Amino acid sequence: MRISQLATESGVPVATIKFYLREGLLHDGELTSATQASYDDSHVLRLRLIRALVGGAGLSIADARELLGGVDAPPQSGHDLLGIAHHALARPVDRSADIAEVDALLDGWGWVSDGCDDVGKAAVAEALEGVRSAGFAFPDGMLDTYARAMHEVAEAEIAGVPTDSTESAVRYVVLGTVLVEPLLLALRRLAQQSASYERFGARPLG
Repeated sequence: MRISQLATESGVPVATIKFYLREGLLHDGELTSATQASYDDSHVLRLRLIRALVGGAGLSIADARELLGGVDAPPQSGHDLLGIAHHALARPVDRSADIAEVDALLDGWGWVSDGCDDVGKAAVAEALEGVRSAGFAFPDGMLDTYARAMHEVAEAEIAGVPTDSTESAVRYVVLGTVLVEPLLLALRRLAQQSASYERFGARPLG
């Protein structure tokens, strides 16, 4: 199909398709002349994926390019696949942050601390410091509750990683991690609303 047909099939404007081609997010079509190329279903699927990453997941073009590079040329280690996804989602953190408290928390929860990267630990340390700086105190046991819930979700996700092929494992780990994160946050908000209505209904506080 020509680029105009690709735009119709994918719902992505021609100008945006050309931008993705220039930025290296979308693979080139097959040249049919000096100025024209032919595209196929693989381009339609890739465009839908790009839009999900840039739109739904909110990744920058640079992060989406890096993530797609990991999908196209995955590392040998299955554990490193997760690192690609987490790196795309990670916001800048102070790498010099004191992570001793986080290590102690992970050990107390029985998590494999050596399998967790320092960037993730620094992000937790910064988040905890932000909570404290705002004068907010967790109710007793709440942090442990968060940890149990997250670990249960993570165990189910990792247990579901397919092992029949590298390609299917890559798509599951990398895309599942990036695209599901907004869903998890949205579900948390709905769960809070449901629990709040069960407890308070329309009654005023106090």
